[in-house]
This record gives sequence, C-alpha cells and structure tokens, in this order.
Amino acid sequence: MKGKDMLLKWVQEIGELTQADQVYWCNGSEKELAELTDMMVEKGIAQRLDENVYPGCTLFRSDASDVARVEDRTFIASLKEEDAGPTNNWIDPTVLKETLNGLFNGSMKGRTLYVIPFCMGPVDSPYAKLGVEITDSPYVVANMAIMTRIGDVALKRIEAGEEFVPCLHSVGAPLEEGEEDTPWPCAPMDKKYIAQFPEERSICSFGSGYGGNALLGKKCFALRIASVIARDEGWLAEHMLILKLTNPQGKVYHVCGAFPSACGKTNLAMLVPTIEGWKVETVGDDISWMHFGEDGRLYAINPESGFFGVAPGTSQGSNPSAMATIQSNTIFTNTALTDDNKVWWEGMGIKAPEHLIDWKGNDWTPQSKEKAAHANARFTTPASQCPSIAPDWEAPLGVPIDAILVGGRRATTIPLVHESFSWQHGIFLGSIMGSEVTAAVISDKIGQVRRDPFAMLPFIGYHVADYLQNWLDATQKTEEDKLPKIFYVNWFRKNQEGDFIWPGFGDNSRVLKWITQRIDGTIPARKTALGYMPAVEDLDLTGLELDKKELEEILTVDKKLWLEEVKSIGEHFEGYGKKMPKELYDELEALEKRLNEV
Repeated sequence: MKGKDMLLKWVQEIGELTQADQVYWCNGSEKELAELTDMMVEKGIAQRLDENVYPGCTLFRSDASDVARVEDRTFIASLKEEDAGPTNNWIDPTVLKETLNGLFNGSMKGRTLYVIPFCMGPVDSPYAKLGVEITDSPYVVANMAIMTRIGDVALKRIEAGEEFVPCLHSVGAPLEEGEEDTPWPCAPMDKKYIAQFPEERSICSFGSGYGGNALLGKKCFALRIASVIARDEGWLAEHMLILKLTNPQGKVYHVCGAFPSACGKTNLAMLVPTIEGWKVETVGDDISWMHFGEDGRLYAINPESGFFGVAPGTSQGSNPSAMATIQSNTIFTNTALTDDNKVWWEGMGIKAPEHLIDWKGNDWTPQSKEKAAHANARFTTPASQCPSIAPDWEAPLGVPIDAILVGGRRATTIPLVHESFSWQHGIFLGSIMGSEVTAAVISDKIGQVRRDPFAMLPFIGYHVADYLQNWLDATQKTEEDKLPKIFYVNWFRKNQEGDFIWPGFGDNSRVLKWITQRIDGTIPARKTALGYMPAVEDLDLTGLELDKKELEEILTVDKKLWLEEVKSIGEHFEGYGKKMPKELYDELEALEKRLNEV
C-alpha cells in the first residue's frame, strides 16, 4: 500500500470489519506510552515493578497457551505453493483470506483498535521500510513503541506518499457488553494464524498476543516479508546480530552473526572482551538488513530500535550489558516476581528467594517442581539504553561488514571455529548449520538437532533454495574480495562428562581476535577438510587455564563423525527439492572428497 488515502481507507475497512468500539491513532509520544501503561496497570493487565530498582518497568503474564512462536500456525500464503517451498506451511491465499475475514469479523468488539504507524530502521535511512500495524492489544502497542520507531515520525513519511506494509493483528477475543476481560486474552491454538502474503507485502495475525506472533514488525515484517523484498531488490534481510569490534590499535571491524534463538546471539552482540585492549559495541542483536554500498561492500542496518531478549540465562556473568539495559523502561513477560516487586528467573546468577510468584501467577518455592520463569520469558528494552550500544548504531547507510559468523548449539562434531575457503563455500556452511531445538518455539522436539540455514528456517518468506541462491548471487553484484569472510563457530562443544570445553561468553573475544587477524592476513591457519582452522597456539589464551587435549579436540576434524554428517547433509539438501543450487551439491561433494583424502 502507498500513501495517506490508502491508509485511511484500509483503517476504515478494518474498523468496520472488526467492529471495534473506538479507533486510536498512536503518535509515539512518551506521554501516550505512560498513559497506556497506567491504563494496563489499572486494569490488572500489567504490574509495576519496584520503582527504586526498576524505574518505568512492568511485568506481564501471558496465558499458558500463548508463550512462544507457533511455527505450525505460521503460513506463507504465496500465490503458488511451490514459491513457499518445503520449509514453510502454505495455504491458498484466497482460501486463507476467507478464513481470516471470518475470524476478524467482530473480533475487536468491546476493544480499542490501535493504529500504529512504524518505521523499521533509522527514520532518515534510505534503507528503512514503513509499516502500519492495526491491533486490539495495548501490550502490543507498548512493545512496538520500544522495538520500532512508531507514530508521527513514520506517519509523515506515509503521508508523503511512501509505501507501507499493512499488518493486521487481533488477539481474537471479542467482548460482549458487560463481559469481564482477562489479563491476557487470546484465541485457542486451532484459531491462531500468523499469515504472510509475500506478493501483496501484507501480514495478518490472529489469536496470539505473544512476541513474534503479535509484534508484526519483528519476524513477520523484518524477516519473512523483508526477505522477499530483499530478493526482489537485490539485498539481504537476515536473522543476524551486528557488532562493532575495535582492536588495541584502534582498528574497527564490523561482524554479523547468524545463530538460532537461545544460542547466545544477544550475549555475543553485547560481549565484554576478556582480552586486554579489545572493545565490543552493539549495533543490533537480532536482525540485519544488508545492502551493497557504492564501494561494492555490504553495509548493514539494524531495523529494530529495541531488544526482545530471552531472560532465563541472562545474568551479570553472561551479559552485564543486557542486565544494565533492562534496569529501566523495560517490559518483562513471563518472568517470576519476588515478594518485594522485582523480577527473577533461572540463570539470573541470584539465588532463588524462599518465595516467588511464578510466571503463571502461582506461589513458588525452591521445592517446587516447575521452574519459576518460563523458559522463553522475555524482556523488551530500548536499544538506546544499552551501555555497549555503538555511537553509529543508527547510521543511515549502515556499517560495513567485514565478517559473517554462522553457528548453532552442537555438543559434538562441529569445531570451535573454521573459515570458509570462498564465498560459495561460506554459503554452503550457512546452509548446513544446525542447532538443538529451543524453547523459543513450541515443539515436542526440544534437544534434537535440526538444520537451520543461516538461522532463517522459520523466517524465509519464500522457497529456501531460492533464498540460498540469493546469497550465492552476491558475487554477481560485486567482486568476491569485497564480500565479508564467512566463519562457522560453535561455542557449545562438550567433553565426556557433559561439561562445556570452551568457556564462551566474554572469552569468545579470543575467537573474534583470530577472525580479525585472518581478515587482515596477519596470522596463519591450517587447511583442513572443513576450512581454515587455528592451531591451539594461534588463539590468545592469556589468563585461561584450559585442558590442552580438549582444546585440540575442538580444533580437530573427526573424519568418522564428518562422513556421517555428509550423509545427513545430503538428506537435508534432498528435502529442499530439485531447486537446490548445484553449487551447494558441488561443495558437499568436495567436502566428502577432502575427508576421504585425509
């Protein structure tokens, strides 16, 4: 859609369809957010935390059925089924629209229809994109106000005639006159729909009020729809952090990293190096939009303005920058609550009190069988508050990318780090990465490994093979030596006792240092069947006391395990169908040949 007239017409149509009690246009002011928060607190939807410890912070508890992304209720409604590909759920868009129109009919009775104009990316960036989310959830408004630039700043660009992505959302719980509302309204699971229409560039979400199901600027727009736009316009919309790394001599590098949810992406984006003289600053923790600059290099912007992070496991030890960021103006969802109105979660680094209110609102003690916080409990917090935020994090043209990291959570097989032989080989590495299933998605396969190309498996808005081809095509847009180097990392190798071999967290800076030395060509590497790898002595291990034999193990290629991996990769590629690029099969064949020559 484009321009003010189309926006007004669309809002009027949705208002009539949903039969909302009133329509409210969000302006994005601090006063508006404060009044909205006051209203939610008064209605019992939210609870204020201790103002002396967590000023401006609130806690929400979701319905127990509405706690994470629901992949099996998420659809890519392309005109042709083949365009959605084998990794997406597809429904004929005509059929789906008929279903959704029936569900949205009267869905906002007794509620306010909020109109949220929003901008993805810095408002003065030529790479920013506009959207408008219609929702009946004040919780969504409050979160969108943190995660995107909402209100008048976006509306002015739309009124000037720019295109916007229409995003329609309802919790799917109309209220009859006199009916009492619940703190977290939502629809039953079989009525939940998160639908993307790639050709129309539109989104409809019904029945869920949680996270990426409801904050439609996030995964729905910034990845599923943006990946289609990126394919058509010749850029990349990716599930990647962006960090700025400065060495002791003052040289700056920018790194993007693709990791599935709950694999340390936010921790890496806010890393505090443990080696002297190095500095990490945060540009983004989750999504990267990369465009080719006039110099032929890839430049990345962070389309979001906040962090929507997993709380459990976040602590002063694992991520001090995140802990500092969430001290104020933060929305917590599904954490536990202490008796003195503070939040608590497992892995916070603070001993559990003798009594808590758990994420379901029930009494909890250390003897309780269930965890106090949900495994996917979240914090929504402004990026501008982060002590590690880079001064140029909102640079309109983005930051130049020197390296791309790919990786997942693998206890065996995958070495600590290896560098690709070429851009094509790097895309192969991104296509085969895998991780254990986490609580960020509702699944009965938690703990099992699933392959997740560039951590985009649930977020590609079109055929996965075409998506990988879009990566390969980057060499047609620029010279290969101007493209970032690609590295595969794995912080999560375990020994026979089940303990992590690599310390991770701030010590990952030691691997980043080696990566920058490889970018500069100032350190050698061993050529292995997988790629270029460091020897133990090539890593800066100053101050660490680690088992050298175990370190050598995670910097070694296990031929037997990797030949099994090759077989698994082949099956993985076959599952993506006949459109899989031949170049990736060539890389698989070359890998097997190198392994057999060892």
